[in-house]
Amino acid sequence: MSIVSVRGLSRDYEQGVHTVHALRAVDFDIEPGEFTALMGPSGSGKSTLLNLIGGLDEPTAGSVEIEGANLAAMTPAARSDLRRDRLGFIFQAYNLIPVLTAAENTEFVLQLQGQSPADRRARAVEMLAAVGLEGMEGRRPHEMSGGQQQRVAVARAIASDPALVLADEPTANLDSTTSDELIATMKKLNSELGVTFVFATHDPKVMEAAQRVIRLVDGEIAEDIRK
Repeated sequence: MSIVSVRGLSRDYEQGVHTVHALRAVDFDIEPGEFTALMGPSGSGKSTLLNLIGGLDEPTAGSVEIEGANLAAMTPAARSDLRRDRLGFIFQAYNLIPVLTAAENTEFVLQLQGQSPADRRARAVEMLAAVGLEGMEGRRPHEMSGGQQQRVAVARAIASDPALVLADEPTANLDSTTSDELIATMKKLNSELGVTFVFATHDPKVMEAAQRVIRLVDGEIAEDIRK
């Protein structure tokens, strides 16, 4: 079964008297284990598409299914549960909780799921080690570099063993070397742990690393290339 199935997906926005067609009847599937980059210029629809897949926005037309479940048929509470249990999110601005340590940030979703303190801490330590932050479990965000903070965000995204991780410009705030290291970390998680990633990105290095590149132009898929 596909992790994501998108059919006829469109999203329009009203800007004054004008209608902006951010997405136009998009169709594609994401299979388990894929490392996919959504690319395109600003305004091409890639962030809109990512938000629709993540259930953070609702389409004007068409459908998104996650593991066979139609998001439009779910209640808001059910969509929230799906995001918590089956999706991981990585944001450009890290979105860590400043007062929490790296371990506490990583285990936050597990706490929401009701896992025991011992189990969630063990998982957090394991995931921080997986992204190269062993020994940094007690550091707070202000005590870490931007690259280290983004690694914590990656650890948090994968801690609950989600079906899919959605990453919106994850390397945008990082220097070239740190960006390379983060991409290599995510590729390792993809190959060794089977984590499925979908990125919205301008970064040519992410596109080079991706196994599949979906290029969007004016809200439509212009190319879908599997390497």
